[in-house]
Amino acid sequence: MRKPNHRVRGLLSVVAAAALIGVAGCGGDDPPATRTGARPAPAPTPVWDTGPDSVAAVGDSITRGFDACSILSDCPSVSWATGSSTAVDSLAVRLLGRSRAATHSWNYAVTGARMADLPGQVAKAARRDPALVTVMAGANDACRANTASMTPVTDFRASFEKTLRTLRATRPRTEVYVASVPNLKRLWSQGRTNALGKQVWKLGICPSMLGDADDLDAAATARRAAVLTRVQEYNTVLRQVCAADRRCRFDGGAVFDYRFGTGQLSRWDWFHPSRDGQARLAEIAYRGVRRRGA
Repeated sequence: MRKPNHRVRGLLSVVAAAALIGVAGCGGDDPPATRTGARPAPAPTPVWDTGPDSVAAVGDSITRGFDACSILSDCPSVSWATGSSTAVDSLAVRLLGRSRAATHSWNYAVTGARMADLPGQVAKAARRDPALVTVMAGANDACRANTASMTPVTDFRASFEKTLRTLRATRPRTEVYVASVPNLKRLWSQGRTNALGKQVWKLGICPSMLGDADDLDAAATARRAAVLTRVQEYNTVLRQVCAADRRCRFDGGAVFDYRFGTGQLSRWDWFHPSRDGQARLAEIAYRGVRRRGA
């Protein structure tokens, strides 16, 4: 057989060198500093049952139905999550039917709660071994005396992560539906059209957003923008942390994006949802839970 000429030998040398380089680039023996970026860990494959047979709720005054029935009072019967009212048709009623919802849904939300309070609430809920836990919290983290007092985003994240860890410690298969934090700036823009509502706000309802409701100077505008930004940051946290749990589903910002009007606000404080507002929240949640796919 004829020996390869110089041109062929040169070509073979180049091919061999390229092959060696390719092997080196794919191997696992290179020091970390020489690698050009490891692939991120794949997201967990979602697992979701659209027909859970029991529901527990955690959160704040919205989930307690505060100011929906009478002034300065909880009214859990109209809660969007677990209430029994026919005017609302809560998530539990829509999922379980009215008779089963009466015995297989529980409300552990607490008026005034912030995200830091949810690990304790979810620990109580876990004792019921619910198929689904609903979460709605964050408004009170933004509704503080001033913007400097709002819960830092890092603390909010740590508390929500702890909430899920607390649940998963005993209930690894329980589904979690997470509602986004409402748009507090829209609440201000809608509620400020009512003179009585603005007088009630002066009693100290969400001062960071609702304080000096008619003040439109640069400082007030910047203050409201800061609250809105913080709410958006909270929602980003809820989405990101929930995405890391294969049995957690975020509403995709549906509550934040909902274009509510004064008809969905309490006639006692123009801040909390009215019965109609609670019904709209129940509709949003039901669509979110029943949605098929990731």
